[in-house]
Amino acid sequence: MTEQEQEESLFEAPPMGEQERMVEAILFATAEPISVREIEARMPHGSDPAEALVHLRKRYEGRGVHLVRVGDAWAMRTAGDLGFLMQKETVETRKLSRAAIETLAIVAYHQPVTRAEIEEIRGVSVSRGTIDQLLELEWIRFGRRRMTPGRPVTFVVTQHFLDHFGLENARDLPGLKELRSAGLLDNRPAPAIGEGEDDDDEDEGETILGQDELFEEE
Repeated sequence: MTEQEQEESLFEAPPMGEQERMVEAILFATAEPISVREIEARMPHGSDPAEALVHLRKRYEGRGVHLVRVGDAWAMRTAGDLGFLMQKETVETRKLSRAAIETLAIVAYHQPVTRAEIEEIRGVSVSRGTIDQLLELEWIRFGRRRMTPGRPVTFVVTQHFLDHFGLENARDLPGLKELRSAGLLDNRPAPAIGEGEDDDDEDEGETILGQDELFEEE
């Protein structure tokens, strides 16, 4: 046996069953979704966390908690039909302003999108405070700059946004019911459509798009 073979034998990967246990422990100890690369960095040399995740996901099918994919990361989450059991432990989510809801909807359905494109779709200027609020909540983030004059920055939804709505990727966007159940929308009828308003005027009850116009019912 060569020296290289002896060295490799010292780092033989553990059995797949043991790798599953390791991945399971890492997922339960991590509050935020974690990527395969991050999991691999914590495991013994030669481990295959991607395969372990496949086996683990099947193992948790039909259980009280599920292994779910969130973008490029993975996390353990309570089964959707058992969410009512967690109501006492959840923190009440603050409702977003109509300006923020409309901006978030445009980013979600048109990403990557620039601020100018958001304003063009809404028909009203977007205040810096609206963008800052969504950035602070980590529901949107800066994307790549457009290769156009001025190289404007774009906005896209975040992994935190996907995780909040239990989405695997941005193609599975939430509908009106999910947003209402999350406490982000109310049942007030949309006011009349105005022209040329700014975000700051929306506190007076003016808006360009009604909430129901931004999301499709499922």
